Amino acid sequence: MVATASTPTPAALRALHTTVIGWYEGNARDLPWRTPDASPWAVMVSEFMLQQTPVKRVLPAYAAWLERWPTPAALAADAPGEAVRMWGRLGYPRRALRLHAAATAITEQHDGAVPDDHAALLALPGVGEYTAAAVASFAFRQRHAVLDTNVRRVFARAVTGVEYPANATNAAERRTAHELLPATDERAATWAVAVMELGALVCTARGPECGACPLFAECAWQRAGCPPYQGPARRGQTYEGTDRQVRGKLLAVLRDAHGLVEQGRLDVVWPDAIQRARALDGLVADGLVEPVGPGTYRLPQ
Repeated sequence: MVATASTPTPAALRALHTTVIGWYEGNARDLPWRTPDASPWAVMVSEFMLQQTPVKRVLPAYAAWLERWPTPAALAADAPGEAVRMWGRLGYPRRALRLHAAATAITEQHDGAVPDDHAALLALPGVGEYTAAAVASFAFRQRHAVLDTNVRRVFARAVTGVEYPANATNAAERRTAHELLPATDERAATWAVAVMELGALVCTARGPECGACPLFAECAWQRAGCPPYQGPARRGQTYEGTDRQVRGKLLAVLRDAHGLVEQGRLDVVWPDAIQRARALDGLVADGLVEPVGPGTYRLPQ
């Protein structure tokens, strides 16, 4: 039933939803942004932090962030550099600036309340297709196709019969996601998080636990004999020796300084002067670091 290329019948869809949601209800992780008292702002913070970062690293940062900035207005009242400092070592620190920009827009344009309208969410700075759908679904229990990496992998295997999805979300994936959505808002919101959890815990990128998967018997990839991935080369996640590593080292000095940092303190973090200068220029260009004089820098104010 899952493997068919045509739209499943209503009965088949109901069976699919019951299977996956039933699995989720018995296996879901207890995460703070899923609790009934988690605010829409808390959900938004979690979605920004969870992009390309494992849950175990997000949990302490999420708690500390909401303790300091429990509302968008609280964050907007602080300097963007404080968001970068608080982001710590979560990686991809431009997310901190984007979250600060979103908080500022929410404060100025929506009276400090995260909007419940999908289009309004999508219009916020730093909020893309996935985040808007995720916040609308998880925070406001609306019916939206939520396509993160985990969901795309489940659909690629169970529906399409390939080991991995394409590098970028395409129209066929969006069509599949919409065709499989439950008809009601509440059930669609639960389905969205259930499929995501299935991809995170069972249908993983490496070493999927197919024997524990509720879709095992109907999975198109299983029924095809689990053929290996044949698509374009998948993007790697190398870090050692990259400009990204150098940027992280430079930013760590600025985060810890709580003030102005002279060039000399930055020069000692990496031996390659050309790569170090390129990384610093990139941080300045991204708005993560401000030059305030010859050879003097700080986090953005």
